[in-house]
Amino acid sequence: MLSIIIPIYNEQEILPELFRRVTQVLETIRMDYEVIVVNDGSTDDSLAVIHQFYRQNRRIKCLSFSRNFGHQMAITAGIDHAQGDAVIILDGDLQDPPEIIPQFIDKWREGYDVVYGVRQHRKESWKKRVAYALFYRLLREIANIDIPLDSGDFGLIDRKVADHLRKFPEQHRFVRGLRSWVGFRQTGIPYERDARYAGEVKYTFGKLFTLALDGLMAFTTAPLRAVTIFGFIVSFIAFFSAMLIFIERFLTVDVVPGYATTLISILFLGGVQLIGIGIIGEYIARIYDEVKQRPPYIIADRLGFVETEPPNDKREVKKLDKV
Repeated sequence: MLSIIIPIYNEQEILPELFRRVTQVLETIRMDYEVIVVNDGSTDDSLAVIHQFYRQNRRIKCLSFSRNFGHQMAITAGIDHAQGDAVIILDGDLQDPPEIIPQFIDKWREGYDVVYGVRQHRKESWKKRVAYALFYRLLREIANIDIPLDSGDFGLIDRKVADHLRKFPEQHRFVRGLRSWVGFRQTGIPYERDARYAGEVKYTFGKLFTLALDGLMAFTTAPLRAVTIFGFIVSFIAFFSAMLIFIERFLTVDVVPGYATTLISILFLGGVQLIGIGIIGEYIARIYDEVKQRPPYIIADRLGFVETEPPNDKREVKKLDKV
């Protein structure tokens, strides 16, 4: 059995074409399948469109959040509820082509536990392309695990990988990083990422920055180490400067007070201290979110599921009897 997870947020314009292309591909694979659409608090008619297609194909299921919990939590909910031997994550904007799915399955049948898509070309603005390229290369350099370059959430994971991901209680999730962290046999398939099919872009630069920050903070302590190293460098410069001032004070007669130098030094050291406090604060904020132990998401409605909650799921979610 194959599970397809599709997180969506206000995608009523895309859903008909999305379901058409996905079901067309799945019908050629000769596997039983389920399509789990995770409605991440949509405020348009996306849910009504999903209900319409559910009546036509009962293998299309839906999880509806009580509010918008974010893209990574939508993927998490889909993995928690997926029952397939293989689980495929596919964004709902059709930038990742469903026609690549058979290639994922071929690699999975060869024995790979994780098959991820590698974006060779992006039909997006140059600003986003540059930002993505810089982020992935920075993450690869400082992360304590090997995260493939230019690989997003689009990909396939085996049942045992999905079971391990379900055990992770993290609040700030970076799924593609967690996918690399669990290990097992992994391989990538290159593809060309299309432009958004319709509608507005949901991942703004602010949300992308937050996601990038989660990825950096979750898989490396390099920022903390950098602050420490930078502190030693500044201390050495300050000590060296103090020695020069001491020599100048006692070996020269006329000493002009350096107001500009003093002001610049104070501002520079103040900036360094604030940056250091900010980086430490980011880590402390994540610790604070973890110790509260709130559920990562709340499901308001389920469509097409027999169980009220996924088996062996220790997370607390809202139970409803509606099927």
